[in-house]
Amino acid sequence: MKATIMLTVLLGSAAPIAAQTSTAPPITPLPALPATYDGGYRPDAVARQLATVEAGTKRGPFKPDWKSLAAFTVPEWFRDAKFGIFIHWGPYSVPGFASEWYSRNMYDKRSPAFTYHRNVFGAQDKFGYKDFIPQFKAERFDPAQWIALFQQAGARYVVPVGEHCDGFAMYASKMTPWNAAEMGPKRDVAGELMTAARAKGMHFGLSSHRAEHWWWYNEGRATGDVGDPRYAALYGPAAPRTLPADNPASEPDPAHLENWFPPDKPFLDDWLARTTEMVDKYQPEMIYLDWWTSAPAFEPYLRRLSAYYYNEAKRRGQGPAIAYKGENFPAGAALFDVERGKLDALRLLPWQTDTSVSIKSWGYAQDDNYRTPKSLIADMIDVVSKNGNLLLNVGPKADGTIPDEIQTVLRGMGAWLGTNGEAIYGTRPWKYFGEGPSVTVTGEKKENPNRTWSTADIRFTTKGDTLYALGLERPADGRVLVKTLYTGTPYLARPIAAVTLLGTAAPVRWEQTARGLAVTLPSDPGGTMPYALKLTFAGGR
Repeated sequence: MKATIMLTVLLGSAAPIAAQTSTAPPITPLPALPATYDGGYRPDAVARQLATVEAGTKRGPFKPDWKSLAAFTVPEWFRDAKFGIFIHWGPYSVPGFASEWYSRNMYDKRSPAFTYHRNVFGAQDKFGYKDFIPQFKAERFDPAQWIALFQQAGARYVVPVGEHCDGFAMYASKMTPWNAAEMGPKRDVAGELMTAARAKGMHFGLSSHRAEHWWWYNEGRATGDVGDPRYAALYGPAAPRTLPADNPASEPDPAHLENWFPPDKPFLDDWLARTTEMVDKYQPEMIYLDWWTSAPAFEPYLRRLSAYYYNEAKRRGQGPAIAYKGENFPAGAALFDVERGKLDALRLLPWQTDTSVSIKSWGYAQDDNYRTPKSLIADMIDVVSKNGNLLLNVGPKADGTIPDEIQTVLRGMGAWLGTNGEAIYGTRPWKYFGEGPSVTVTGEKKENPNRTWSTADIRFTTKGDTLYALGLERPADGRVLVKTLYTGTPYLARPIAAVTLLGTAAPVRWEQTARGLAVTLPSDPGGTMPYALKLTFAGGR
């Protein structure tokens, strides 16, 4: 029955079906606001924060110029951690349709979300995105349980989204009333997660996607409630696109920023104030910035943010990192991040990839598909061998529970890391990242979640005098040949003294030959999961 209902929605039946579908929450619109309500803007708070930033950029070693910011180094805690959890959670989890872009797509007539919203919740000018906020109650949100799950997964840091593109802050903001502490859950979500994470020794970061808010709701001016001045601070400028009217694209193209009006000074000031407010309130060890900070107008603001954040972190004795995409920063001034993608070779500077357990979405979505523990572990090994970290996203439901499918994946990863973690945590890249026939395509959004690896695909990590050789696919007959480690290889300064398989005390048969290091693996209780060989050397490596 549910499948039939969903098909009707997507095909655009005019008959409302809210009463027939179990996925639609009861509709309780946002309480009416006074006609004189100013939309929620708090310019005085923004001005005070900017004054704080100005003072902060003048004290401490970092100045708001790229030459000074080049002194940044990626902190050791990040290089040791290797694995973190990203969290996309907000009012968009209430409809849970298709993706976390629902807040934008529900107003776009070209998107299936537009028809879905009209049929399930009503016309967009009567029930807008703002009206999901009362439904976003988070009544089962338990930050301690979340952190316990993330630690079971083996994660060492956690990065919730402080504000997504929708303009609803998931923290107690002084800049806007449209925040989770004043509306919806009426809880400081970021603050509670920070307290729970640090109580268990996890590093804590925050993500800002507010840059895209400049244009995010532009479609809603014609199709919904976005133009109502009472909701201006939620819906924001909703700047118009300059693309031709017949252009079918419903999402902006990062490669063509010139097709979008550049953000103005009030918006940029607000962006800097909100981002640094998170720095002051929660002292994050990482700030993740979404892609539209690539727009040229952000450049001087990125310098001011970086100088302020790095100085404040140094004053507190923290090691900070700003994760960026594309060409937002000069190499070495911050932490390079690749969204849903990887690199094809070892990078000398540390980097990060972020992807999601969910294949279709970052936020919670009905009927999503999910990655497997094996595929994510293999990706993690590949990334770590190339000097990177994996930031893995989860999308909780509106009530604050994490879908069972996601929990299963996380615990499966944790079981593997519990056995093989010494080949991951605290390691550094070796002289060569690995070997094997499989090719990794470099770039954002080029991951293949269903890819398979060859039994010849081996990756290397190192720690002190120990070398680890990690196989991405276990051979059925247990026979492994590590070609890079052949007799006389220039990559080794000392003879191999011992080879063991992490997770078992059973002996490993091995021989170094002219063709490579030949190993016969003992029976593996982990089945077909990737494996890790530990190599030690005579007299040190």
